[in-house]
Amino acid sequence: MVTSSAASKKFKTKLGVLTSGGDAQGMNAAVRAVVRTALKMGAQPYAILEGWAGAVEGGNKIKPMKWADVSVVLNRGGTTIGTARCPEFRERDGMRTAAKHLVEQGIDRLIVIGGDGSLSGTEEFKGLWPELLKELVEREELSVETAQKHPALMVAGLVGSIDNDLVGSDMTIGTDSALHRILTAIDELSSTAASHQRTFVVEVMGRRCGYLPLMSAVAGGCDYVFIPEMPPACGWEQKLAERLRRGRKAGRRDSLVLVAEGATDRDGNRITAQRVADALEEEMGEAPRITILGHVQRGGTPSAYDRWMSTALGYAAVHEVLNQTTDDESFILGVRHNRIARLPLVETVKQTRAIAELVANKQYEQAVRARGKSFQQMYDVYRTMAIPPEYRDIKKRNQRIGILHVGGLAPGMNTAARAAVRVGIARGFTMVGIKDSFGGLMDGKVKELHWEDVEGWGFDGGAELGTRRAIPTIDQFYAIGRSIENHGIDALLLIGGFNAYLSAQEMVSERDRFPAFNIPMMCIPTSIDNNLPGSELSIGADSALNNAVWSLDRIKESAAASTRCFVADTMGRHCGYLALMAGIAAGAEFVYLDEDNTTLQDIANDAAMMTASFEEGRRLCLVVRNEEAGGRYNREFMARVFEEESRGRYDVRHSALGHLQQGGEPSPFDRLLATRMVDEAIEDLETTLDEGRIDARFIGLTAKDLEAQDLSVMNKQLDKTKRRPLQQWWMCMKPLIIATSRPEQIIDLPQLPLYDTNGDNKSTE
Repeated sequence: MVTSSAASKKFKTKLGVLTSGGDAQGMNAAVRAVVRTALKMGAQPYAILEGWAGAVEGGNKIKPMKWADVSVVLNRGGTTIGTARCPEFRERDGMRTAAKHLVEQGIDRLIVIGGDGSLSGTEEFKGLWPELLKELVEREELSVETAQKHPALMVAGLVGSIDNDLVGSDMTIGTDSALHRILTAIDELSSTAASHQRTFVVEVMGRRCGYLPLMSAVAGGCDYVFIPEMPPACGWEQKLAERLRRGRKAGRRDSLVLVAEGATDRDGNRITAQRVADALEEEMGEAPRITILGHVQRGGTPSAYDRWMSTALGYAAVHEVLNQTTDDESFILGVRHNRIARLPLVETVKQTRAIAELVANKQYEQAVRARGKSFQQMYDVYRTMAIPPEYRDIKKRNQRIGILHVGGLAPGMNTAARAAVRVGIARGFTMVGIKDSFGGLMDGKVKELHWEDVEGWGFDGGAELGTRRAIPTIDQFYAIGRSIENHGIDALLLIGGFNAYLSAQEMVSERDRFPAFNIPMMCIPTSIDNNLPGSELSIGADSALNNAVWSLDRIKESAAASTRCFVADTMGRHCGYLALMAGIAAGAEFVYLDEDNTTLQDIANDAAMMTASFEEGRRLCLVVRNEEAGGRYNREFMARVFEEESRGRYDVRHSALGHLQQGGEPSPFDRLLATRMVDEAIEDLETTLDEGRIDARFIGLTAKDLEAQDLSVMNKQLDKTKRRPLQQWWMCMKPLIIATSRPEQIIDLPQLPLYDTNGDNKSTE
């Protein structure tokens, strides 16, 4: 139904969207969301082609956009509306010309997607706007009446930058996709390097920000990384060579060194990949191979995250500019803990650029801290993971931590186990691997794990330790307790899903009868379903989401030559996370969630809407369904209803995406999330053991950052019947489907929840 307020303002408000500076995967998703959200809310969007150059040129470079103009762009890299450098816009004459062309089209609201240079230029343009219009009136290039209708320029900025260099935002558009490109290259280089016991020096982007090289080094298991924020001290050549020798002695067959394109030494001299290779050849007598990844990091299909989050940012940006008044300051919309954050444009750009000054002033530790908590944590973790224990000053503890998996397989289990072993050893613990879950514990499949034993685990799918879904029964507890005592296990780290939490809970409830259970326990959320208490994201969910979106892309391609509706089931059981996010990322028209209690009338209404859209020329309709959605109204039933209602206008196919969602290598996000969670978990266990406590806890990513909670609060956060949290943050994303996939109505769309920016700086991936 068209709301009266939306209908009354249909196309009276005009807004422009442009992409500027370097391209980044996900820009198209943001532009698509801007165009369709604006149309859905009754505003007329314009694409300003080729960035600010299009605004200066005017004419057909400022193009009114229709719904279909942004079809089939969601999975494309780059920016289909173009981007270009524009020296003219840096001058007052160019800005005045751009203002004239915008006002002639009735545009005084802009959404700019670009880097800090583009956004700071936009803010300058906004500040000069009244003066520029006054000059245009004086030159008789603009009427007084027209100028009075547009007294101010209202702006919202989105940061499109693979470098992830914006202070105050966890991620920028394109960063996650660039990490995918880099990690794919590193994984492939590792295999050939290991075959020949060879060293590779890899240059990655990161002119002023070390996020990409640092996170790639952690996620890819690299030996050494050069980042702009922490230039190496004098003599780095010898230290680098010694680091690689240590890795080889500890069992590594390959050596990987990452170099940020903006890396320098402490005298400001550039450290290039060639310089590193030359130093290693001189110090080690072997000639490393050099790989410069270059612009492949910017190219290719955007990741699932860069689709759904960019869609959310574009959706929020339309609300921002439509609700602004002439006196409001400009904001950049960023991301904090998966929520939209409004960041003051001028102050945020100032803080971002201040990091370069810290580096120039040799305040390196401050520069690392200025990048945010997670950046600093991962810098410390990288050094822990890369240096073998025999070369570290480690105070040995007489305590053993057992590691086991419980529950369904999830990509990232190996990453978490590897991180646990290396971080635990670095903290002085003896780390013990338990094969095949609790069954293996009862059978004595327990083995001490050393630093070299987990080499390469972090990048493989599956679970080297094995996993089982079974929760131990009461009559198995005696055998489990005896095994814990016999192997001297002082704490347990359970890496798994719902059954891991329930197993720990059962063991805690039987501590009076089984004294061996009076040890600290820590659960790490690892499940593709993303349904675990106390954590907004579980290890494995991002990998499963990327697998699902890849499959849906293939489905859409297969249907391109016909007129078809395709119904696809995702995993997730009673939790609709995978279905909703995959639907947003793949551009589904309809998404069915178990949380929504789908009725027969809902299906009938959607069938009627679908049929009408095919009559108007639609060629493909993608329906994504959570595997438990609708109860008895399952995938086959829905497909039959849609086919019956089609009356031959289109055909219907259906499929379950299946176990491919559990397979494959873990995504960069899951590797980093697993590493961060385990690092926090081992630190928490260390404190618990030092204080003589026997807490049973679980760790999770919350709106406050990583947080450990007592297992006793678990039941208060859960719908036990559905096995999912009572509060699911991602449900707020449901309006994105309506906004971007259904052109039938003009409606007032709700705003997305905003993050309270009074918290700490960057803190997720």
